[in-house]
Amino acid sequence: MPKLPVLKPKELVKILKKNGFEEVRQVGSHLHLLNPDSRLRTTVPMHNKELKRKTLTSIIRQANIKL
Repeated sequence: MPKLPVLKPKELVKILKKNGFEEVRQVGSHLHLLNPDSRLRTTVPMHNKELKRKTLTSIIRQANIKL
């Protein structure tokens, strides 16, 4: 896997929405997204700081996005 860019949660949500994900609900600071076609679910922590690369990697794997 190539070196990932540093992203803020809002930027990641935009990318996930372009890949077919929709917001399902938000519990506290965690946004839950669902892809209705593939039934994949993922959760994005909506904090004001940048996401750690390990967290970003985990979200990409959950969303089944190929780099």
